[in-house]
Amino acid sequence: MKKIFLSLIVLFVMSNLLSAQTTGNSDDAFKPSGKPIVTIFSDFANNISNSKDNSAFEISRAYFGYGYNFSQNFSGKIVFDVANSAVAGTTSPGVSAFTAFLKNAYVEYSDKLVKVDLGMVGENMFSLQESIWGKRYLYKSFQDQNGFGNSADLGATLKLQFTPQIGLDFGVFNGEGYKKVQADSTLQVAAGLTVQPIKNLYARVYIDYMDHNVAQHSFNAFLAYKSSTATLAAEYNVQDGHAMVADHNFSGLSLYGTYQTSKVVSVFARFDDLTSKKIGTATTGWNAANDGQTYIAGIEFMPVKGVQISPNFRYMNPALSTKHSTTSIDLNLGLNF
Repeated sequence: MKKIFLSLIVLFVMSNLLSAQTTGNSDDAFKPSGKPIVTIFSDFANNISNSKDNSAFEISRAYFGYGYNFSQNFSGKIVFDVANSAVAGTTSPGVSAFTAFLKNAYVEYSDKLVKVDLGMVGENMFSLQESIWGKRYLYKSFQDQNGFGNSADLGATLKLQFTPQIGLDFGVFNGEGYKKVQADSTLQVAAGLTVQPIKNLYARVYIDYMDHNVAQHSFNAFLAYKSSTATLAAEYNVQDGHAMVADHNFSGLSLYGTYQTSKVVSVFARFDDLTSKKIGTATTGWNAANDGQTYIAGIEFMPVKGVQISPNFRYMNPALSTKHSTTSIDLNLGLNF
């Protein structure tokens, strides 16, 4: 079934290519061009837990890449993800605390109706949520933060934009993510529907499935209002058989809002709640070490395009009674150029 689905994507693209060649286009006036991609996340954090205070500066992540437009319909992108993998006190002298991964390396075909990516592609699981949240530099979107899925993987995606208000997307992926690329017989299939019933209102549902002895399947429902001055969003997530382990089910809710007080200043708040299933006679969920609530509130400054600065407050309330809550005051910086 998965091979048939992937074949249908390829056939659909080929039919569009043949149609474009027969109807003609204005490529004569097109000039191939490209531009570098640079994104850097840096922060200062002061964490307090169990009366212990810990402060640190760090560059948490950096993306370096290049995007190129071969024609009006064909483009390509390559991006490396350089992540800070250091654990306090464990990095040996002379050993780099950063690890580089190939996050994106794909070719894309797009026109008014269809967009197809093939290679190390971006997944669609939480791409809309991440764009509406708009603050990846200070905290990931809910599914990404809690390991519900991957932001990129080897595979193919197909997006059909029937009207400006209705879009349907499909994907077939290796299922391992871009940090753990391996070839096996297990593939992940995904589908999502995004609609914009009225101006500024977005609604999306998403499902995915993969099976290797134990099936993993996910469901997400997302609703958001986003205008030029305000954002209000809610999402609910469920995943059964996480990492294809029986009864490793968890679910969660994320709520967030932003209000722009001026052209360069906005305020925001967010609430996340993660819960995992209790297995057998267990008194806590299988993922209890990560379960709990997270509260975030702060101010964001955007003095110029490509620069985001946010002083923010965070409170993390763990589900386990044996874990202490954590209070954090952070200063986050995001650069895009």
